[in-house]
Amino acid sequence: MGQQEKVATSLAGTVSESISASLAPVDAELARRYPGDPGTRQPIHTVYVPGDAFGSDTIRSWGGQALAALDEHAPDAATLARVLDLSDELAEPVYGRVRAKLEREPIEDLRVDFEDGYHGRDEDADAARAARLISEAYETGTAAPYMGIRMKCMEAAVRDRGIRTTDIFLTGVMEHGGLPDGLVLTLPKVTYPEQVTAFVRLLEAFEKAHALDAGRIGFEIQIETSQSILAADGTATVARMIDAAEGRATGLHYGTFDYSACLGVSAAYQASDHPAADHAKAIMQVAAAGTGVRVSDGSTNVLPVGSTEHVHEAWRLHYGLTRRALARAYYQGWDMHPGHLPTRYAAVFAFYREGMEAAAARLAAYVARAEGDVMDEPATAKALSGYLLRGLDCGALDEDEVTRLTGLSRKELDGFARPRRGDLTATAQ
Repeated sequence: MGQQEKVATSLAGTVSESISASLAPVDAELARRYPGDPGTRQPIHTVYVPGDAFGSDTIRSWGGQALAALDEHAPDAATLARVLDLSDELAEPVYGRVRAKLEREPIEDLRVDFEDGYHGRDEDADAARAARLISEAYETGTAAPYMGIRMKCMEAAVRDRGIRTTDIFLTGVMEHGGLPDGLVLTLPKVTYPEQVTAFVRLLEAFEKAHALDAGRIGFEIQIETSQSILAADGTATVARMIDAAEGRATGLHYGTFDYSACLGVSAAYQASDHPAADHAKAIMQVAAAGTGVRVSDGSTNVLPVGSTEHVHEAWRLHYGLTRRALARAYYQGWDMHPGHLPTRYAAVFAFYREGMEAAAARLAAYVARAEGDVMDEPATAKALSGYLLRGLDCGALDEDEVTRLTGLSRKELDGFARPRRGDLTATAQ
């Protein structure tokens, strides 16, 4: 190798050192506030089941009811394809995967509800039962990947009840073998960051009482009020809520109907594609970006029940809303009824399967530094890898087909999807 050519500079090395020293606090703040995606699986939906209705057979029952709906209203791939306007290439793969998913893992995330959906008479007993059943499900391998409770909020009228239910549930889980990795808590109707801080103090007290590692218990924040988006001083409250969680926030969940009602949207127009919903979720998305906190869309209250004609109409609506959310990078939503499961999975599987080959080809070209009709950068490679990994996690894609198309293993995909911070500022050479 030849001798490296010397180039002229004008500044002393001390200038760079001084600048770096001045920015050291900013570097630390960036690392603290924006650690990036946690690298764990994100469920594609959350199912809410009232605390007085939750039982040991809930997950199996939802899967069975969803399969029965398919048998009655779309008994083959061609029928479902006509209802949802799926292409011939997607019809059989999507239909087969939907049926397999409903048999194997019908629910990815289940929340036992002690808030709006709860109408039981003995909340203490129901909270203790939820703790026992969830613990048993994890012990026997019959649990959903994620399970937990939604307690009552931190507003004065129900605060003590929410704290007690949280305590009973977590205490019961500890008594039945400890906290499983998939345990999730959801704090609803948060209006002020101070309510998030109060919940953090509650979890800190519980961790101390049980000698758990500090920060062991995280939680989701449910966005259901206008004040949680815009504070009286004009600031984005949701960003302050993430900060108030002190690293415990795992998700932001949009509450379609409470939020819409808070803004005075008429009941007939309360939907996840309303402009008010789009505005709220866009603020949530920007506030959460880079923090490791994930955003979830809301739900539809149009249930696929009754005549086949009505079920098909409801399925088309739900499928369209789910596809719309996926295109806007909301990779999770709520499902309120077993009949929503077929179209949730159909929408998600179609989304990943129809884009698999193009995403894989672009990623393979990036890895090979090959030229094509699109020149991608490291940030795009991160997005392409994340897309394929989400498809793998939910069952839309198989690892062998992704490896065949990209030439990359799951571990290598993880490396592209979660690069170090400095890697994203580099350019593909």
